[in-house]
Amino acid sequence: PTERDGRLYGRGAADDKAGVMTHLATLRAFGGKPPVGVTLFVEGEEESGSPTLTALLAEHRDLLAADVIIIADAANPATDVPALTTTLRGLVDVVVEVSMLEQPVHSGVFGGPVGDALTALCKALASLHDDKGEVAVPGLVRTESEAPDMDEATFRSTVGLLDGVELLGSGTIPDRTNLKPAIAVLGIDAPRVADASNVLLPRARAMVSMRLAPGEDALAAQQALSEHLRAHVPWGAHVSIEAGAGVAEPFALQSTGSAYDAARSAYSRAYGNSVVEMGIGGSIPFIAEFARTFPGAAVLVTGVGDPASRWHGIDESLDLAMFGRGVLAEAYFLQTLAE
Repeated sequence: PTERDGRLYGRGAADDKAGVMTHLATLRAFGGKPPVGVTLFVEGEEESGSPTLTALLAEHRDLLAADVIIIADAANPATDVPALTTTLRGLVDVVVEVSMLEQPVHSGVFGGPVGDALTALCKALASLHDDKGEVAVPGLVRTESEAPDMDEATFRSTVGLLDGVELLGSGTIPDRTNLKPAIAVLGIDAPRVADASNVLLPRARAMVSMRLAPGEDALAAQQALSEHLRAHVPWGAHVSIEAGAGVAEPFALQSTGSAYDAARSAYSRAYGNSVVEMGIGGSIPFIAEFARTFPGAAVLVTGVGDPASRWHGIDESLDLAMFGRGVLAEAYFLQTLAE
């Protein structure tokens, strides 16, 4: 990692090594003897859908049982403003494969009456959004909030949008990023430009990812996505669709009770500003698993990322002053619970 201007740069610096280190640093602040009982659980499968977590929680339920669960894998709206995340979008994906020919054929000799699989695939993928960039898959849940909009110029700068590139969809930016579905094509199997030749491609495939609004049924949404793609593959091309196994249900947390009151007090004290409640557009699949396994526990989703962290990017970073505040806040929180 590289430290520059008060930020630590490196993949995973914010998502989510910082979350793990927040817990470790908090325990270190108490000399390894926190004022309440603490079980530290490091889950390393979150980015791939946590496929073994359900069985693990069932096997070790008694060991992991708790009154409060703190998951430090979210973000704050600013480095000096703490947040408690109350909604998360869900996530599903599919791999769609389009086939048109038994083998590659000469594009000059046969092109015209004979199409190619990559063009057919592109037409199907293009149908996933309307002309305004709204997700075009029918029947999906879309929700709205009364939260204020954010400044578009600031948002564009944070994301790094090029001049003239339009924002997709409608509604406030927070609603579009946190409370509405979103679709992205994450990868395509087809020849690289450097390897292209004058042939009509017999088959091509793509991975399509879809974020889901709170309140959506993930498996039903995955089926709707598959049906939409199947209906929009043109020219009678053959299509096969494989549903991804890593299904993450969207989630909404109830932010009431003594644990949340203690968290608001502790985090406001550490950051010097009041706690805000917010949604995030990302997905944390195991939150639903913990809530299901331990229904009596208060689940708090915190974090030490901020809009400039650029999670998953080559320039991902962590604001070190905010990291310190996050550790202090968690320490205050444990102390408050003990009292």
